[in-house]
Amino acid sequence: MATHIGVPKEIKNHEYRVGLTPASVRELTADGNRVTVQSGAGAGIGFSDEDYRAAGADLSDSAADIFATAEMIVKVKEPQPAECRMLRPGQLLFTYLHLAPDPEQTRLLMDSGCTAVAYETVTDARGRLPLLAPMSEIAGRMSIQVGAVALQKSNGGSGVLLGGVPGVLPGKVLVIGGGVVGTNAARMAMGLGADVVVADRSVDRLAQLDDLFGPRLKTVYASADALDRLVAEADLVVGAVLVAGAAAPKLVRRAQLPAMRRGSVLVDVAIDQGGCFETSHATTHSDPTYIVDGIVHYCVANMPGAVARTSTEALNHATLPFARALAGKGWRRALAEDPHLLAGLNIHDGRVTHAAVAEALGHPFADPRSLLGG
Repeated sequence: MATHIGVPKEIKNHEYRVGLTPASVRELTADGNRVTVQSGAGAGIGFSDEDYRAAGADLSDSAADIFATAEMIVKVKEPQPAECRMLRPGQLLFTYLHLAPDPEQTRLLMDSGCTAVAYETVTDARGRLPLLAPMSEIAGRMSIQVGAVALQKSNGGSGVLLGGVPGVLPGKVLVIGGGVVGTNAARMAMGLGADVVVADRSVDRLAQLDDLFGPRLKTVYASADALDRLVAEADLVVGAVLVAGAAAPKLVRRAQLPAMRRGSVLVDVAIDQGGCFETSHATTHSDPTYIVDGIVHYCVANMPGAVARTSTEALNHATLPFARALAGKGWRRALAEDPHLLAGLNIHDGRVTHAAVAEALGHPFADPRSLLGG
C-alpha cells in the first residue's frame, strides 16, 4: 500500500530538527508513498525546499494543510497543543512523545482519536530502545559540554575547569546511570580529563563499564549513602536514569543541595521523562539554566536540538526502517508483524496502550495486542 506522509515544521522553542531528511524522503517516495513537507522545515539545518523537491517531496506552506490531508505524520518532538488539536481519528503519529510526565499532551492525544507510536518505547530483540539510543548518545555527550559551560563563573557556576591544569586537580563529575546516556557522558568527561564516577544499581553494567574504560573510570553501586557522598563531592552531576515509558525516579533531593559547593551544576538529561532531580523543571535553549540553593540546574527538554543537523541525521538512520514499514504495510499489519514496533504504540482511539504510561498517569491500560485482534 502507499501512504501520504506529512512532515510539519517543528514549533518547539529552538527546535531545528526535522522528521525526515531529504535522503529519507527519497527512500519513502521510491517505495511509492507520497511525502508532503512543510516549506522551511529543514532550513535551519541546511536542508532546503529544493533538496526536498529533488528527493520527491511535495511542499506545503501550511502545517494545517499537512495535518488535514496526510495519513501519517512524522515529527521529532512531541506535538504541541495546537498540533494535537489538528490530529484526527484514523491518523498515525510517529514521533517522540514522553507522555508519562505530560498529562495534558496525553489527554489531547486521546481526545484527537489518533494512533500515536512513540520513538522512545520501540524496543529491539535485546531489550534496548533503538530509536531513543541516537538521541541518548548525543544528549550524553552534550551533558558534559553544557555542564562545563554552566560551571563557568560568568554563567553562575563555581569557576571549575573540568580538566584542571598542571598543579590543579581536575573537576569531579558524577554520572548517575550507566546506560547509553551515562556511558557517553562518561566518555566525554574522561576525554576532557575530569575525575569521573558512574553510579548505577546494576552490578553487571558497572562491570561492563569497568571492562570498557578500565581504571580511568570509577564505578560505584548507587546506594543512597553512596549518592549522598558523591553528590556532595561533585562539581557536575549528570542525571542519566531512564525507565522506559515511565516517569524518571527522583534520585537527588533538595535536601542534598546544601552539601554541594555553591555553583556546582546539575544536568538533568531525564527531564523529558519528568527529571531525576527533585528540583528539576523543564527549560529551553533560550533560557537553559536556573539556580536553586546556589546550584545551577540545566534542564533543557530537547537537548539534541542544539546540534540539530547531527541529531536529525542520526535519528533518521534509526527511524527510517520503521517509517517504511508503517507506511508500506499500514500500521495494523506493521505492528502485528513486529512486536518491537508494537511496544511503541502509546495511544490509540482514545486509549492508553503502554502500561508504564497508563500507570504513571492513572489511566486504564488497553492491551495493544487486543487492538490487533490477538
